[in-house]
Amino acid sequence: MKERAYAKINLSLDVVRKREDGYHELNMIMVPIDFYDVLEMKPAEKNSISINRSYLPVNDKNTVIKAIQVMQETFHFDQCFACTLQKAIPTQAGLAGGSADAAAAIRLMNRMMKLQMSSEQMIDAGKQVGADVPFCILNQSALVKGIGEDISVFSCHPEFELLLVKPRRGVSTKSAFGALNFDDIVHPDCMAMRDALIANDYEEVIHSLGNSLEAVSLKLVPEIACVKEELLRMGFDGVLMSGSGSTVFGISKDHALIEYSAKAMKKKGCFSRMTRILDR
Repeated sequence: MKERAYAKINLSLDVVRKREDGYHELNMIMVPIDFYDVLEMKPAEKNSISINRSYLPVNDKNTVIKAIQVMQETFHFDQCFACTLQKAIPTQAGLAGGSADAAAAIRLMNRMMKLQMSSEQMIDAGKQVGADVPFCILNQSALVKGIGEDISVFSCHPEFELLLVKPRRGVSTKSAFGALNFDDIVHPDCMAMRDALIANDYEEVIHSLGNSLEAVSLKLVPEIACVKEELLRMGFDGVLMSGSGSTVFGISKDHALIEYSAKAMKKKGCFSRMTRILDR
């Protein structure tokens, strides 16, 4: 069986505080986008994964293998799976590619094993793999709090399109959070972004864009700033880094602008992809 593993972007990301357990308390507006990997799983005698990207792990460090192990332990089954993953989402990009793959694996096993899991059960399993996995399981626009486990979905039907641009260098999520300085951190208004999306208020969406991690990641990978400046120069209405980076997305209602810019940024050596928010 096959399943699409959809990427996400953060239209608003607020790092509220660092908790005593070392994790960071977050408020985020996360939206799934129409850009995905494809995961295929078949019953097998042992767990394995084949990927069209040689630099990715094929052992238990891979999020798909981790998801299988969590499901085996949770539901006490011995069935193993041979997996084939067609990667399109870049790594260290702030797009939750690995989390999306794990979420797709959990959804597939739920169907293949006829487990009849509730959304809450799938989210519980996803939390054991990674912080973004619960959101990727639901694949719906949401206000996400805590360390990714508190998810409040909402409906939105935005008319704008997106251009994803990632410079060659990625950003380690651990490095980005580790370099945060709470004395000068930016705290965007996530509730304003949620309300703007629900109301389809384009100007307010642009106004409410914000990411607490952006300034830190710009220092780690200065090319991010170059991409932002170039997209603004090209005429995008809003530009922001997603997650901990290094992907930057541009927002516009002008399809011709996005099409031209995608080709131009690719010629500059960047990954570029035209997409839009997944409308469910």
